[in-house]
Amino acid sequence: MYSDSSNHYLNLCFLSALPHHSFFFLTMAKLGIIFFVAIVFVLGFSYRGVVAHSGTATFYTAPYVPSACYGYEDDGVMIAAASDAIWDGGAVCGRQYKVKCKGATNESPHPCRGQDYVVVKIVDYCPSGCQGTIDLSQEAFAAIADPDAGKIKIYFHQV
Repeated sequence: MYSDSSNHYLNLCFLSALPHHSFFFLTMAKLGIIFFVAIVFVLGFSYRGVVAHSGTATFYTAPYVPSACYGYEDDGVMIAAASDAIWDGGAVCGRQYKVKCKGATNESPHPCRGQDYVVVKIVDYCPSGCQGTIDLSQEAFAAIADPDAGKIKIYFHQV
C-alpha cells in the first residue's frame, strides 16, 4: 500500500514532466500549422487555372507562308491563324492553343474524329470576315475533325 507521501511524490514527478511534454506538443502543433499554411500558399501561387473558351474553327490550306507573324519562316503544319476575336493587335503571335472539337456547326452529324485535341501555334492573322475564331491549318483541322465539315464548334485555351 502506498502512503500519501509517495502518491504526492508521484504527482510531483508527473507534473514536473508535463510542461516539457506540453511544450513539445505545442511546438509540433505550431510547426504543423505553419507547414500547412506554407503548402497552401505554394499551391495557390503555382496553380494555373485553365479557362476554356468556346468558339468555332475553320481551316486553310498551304502554302502557309508568308504569315502575318513570321513572314517566310516555316513553322510546320500544326499552326493557325487568329481572328479578330483573339488577335489582340498581333500580341497573340507565337502563343500556343489547345483546340478541342466539340461538335458541328452545320448539318455534319459527327464531325469530331481522330485526336481528342490538337496544340497549334498562332502564326498568322485571319482577316476581317474570317469564318472561325481560329483558322487551323488543314492538317491541324483534320487531326480533330472531318475536313468535309468545313467549320466546327471548339473549346480552346492557351497553353
